[in-house]
Amino acid sequence: MAETPRYADVARYSGVALTLHWLVAALVLTNFVMIWFVDRYPDAWVRPVIDMHKSLGITVLGLVLMRLLWRASHRPPALPKTYARTERLAAHGAHALLYALILLLPLSGWIHDSAWKGAATHPMRLFWLVPWPRISAIVNQPAAVKENLHSFFFAVHKSLAYVFYVIFVLHVGATLKHQFFDKEPELQRMLPAPRRNAKT
Repeated sequence: MAETPRYADVARYSGVALTLHWLVAALVLTNFVMIWFVDRYPDAWVRPVIDMHKSLGITVLGLVLMRLLWRASHRPPALPKTYARTERLAAHGAHALLYALILLLPLSGWIHDSAWKGAATHPMRLFWLVPWPRISAIVNQPAAVKENLHSFFFAVHKSLAYVFYVIFVLHVGATLKHQFFDKEPELQRMLPAPRRNAKT
């Protein structure tokens, strides 16, 4: 079904940006949902779930770095001119904060895992296949220092997650507000352009 004339020529993000955006979003949400319920899983599931959580986190870290590099070299479409100055500032600020959080969450998790006392007996493998190094500067610290780092960065990782929840809800809420209340083509900017039907 064709889009209405108002939405037909929306300035959209590039295909690469769209793919990276939705892939990162899907992996981040999967990781949050999966780890949120880790205390309710059978004991035999806990370690595999945590290992998968680490794998997805490192994958997200790589993808968001790719997204930032792509964004730096490919100008994103401008926000609609109907947006107020405060809305533009809020949108840019929220995007910057989301990027920072999506970078800091896996980094803090990686540091936390590198300080884990059981790291030596449980090598890290992405998706149980690809060996992944821990941070040697942390691994080689004395046991007491690593224990403190492990506790500290767990608290950091958890706190960042809660901040992410708030910003994510605000981001989705603002998108839906612009789409359905302001009647702006906000969702269309982040979706592929529809194929044109040759028949009229």
